[in-house]
Amino acid sequence: MAGIGRLSTKDAVLLLCDMQEKFRPNIFQFTNIVSNAARLLQASQVLGIPAILTEQYPKGLGPTVPELGAEGLTAHAKTSFTMMIEEVQKEMQSLGNPKQAILCGIEAHACIACTTFDLLEKGIEVHIVSDAVSSRSQTDRLFALSRLKQSGAFLTTTEAVLLQLVQGAKHPNFKEIQQLMMQPSPDTGLLAYFSAL
Repeated sequence: MAGIGRLSTKDAVLLLCDMQEKFRPNIFQFTNIVSNAARLLQASQVLGIPAILTEQYPKGLGPTVPELGAEGLTAHAKTSFTMMIEEVQKEMQSLGNPKQAILCGIEAHACIACTTFDLLEKGIEVHIVSDAVSSRSQTDRLFALSRLKQSGAFLTTTEAVLLQLVQGAKHPNFKEIQQLMMQPSPDTGLLAYFSAL
């Protein structure tokens, strides 16, 4: 069964990377990326999946945007690209070292890429939520996703994650998760990626 990428609520952590105020005007599809990430955060709260939040140099780049809905989380400040700073690694250890990471945020070719490489090197399965990840340039975003897939990360979408986590209508939280999917996820320009393959 190893390597197929089936998500489980028991073994997963949601990683929210650097969705901050100063990035708002420059990141491709920023509003929709944050909207999808917010939906994932709401689902994680319903399903009991822990979430970890980072901010890149918040003194200069500002706080996490309010619409993410992450007020209850401790924001770990960083200056490296990877989210796997000492404080985050300690938090993951305190959570029992989750075996799967659901990763969203910015930028795909920088912080998302470096975080993915570090997680994969630690033997953690990485699920990159493609419609909740972006960069300033759509070119950088799409090539980063292609590159990270080559490295062994699974590419997925917001709605696919939600459905995989509940596995069907018999799940006790299915109705709550279904509510999060009443509106389809906004288009974030990913079709260009597939037409290029």
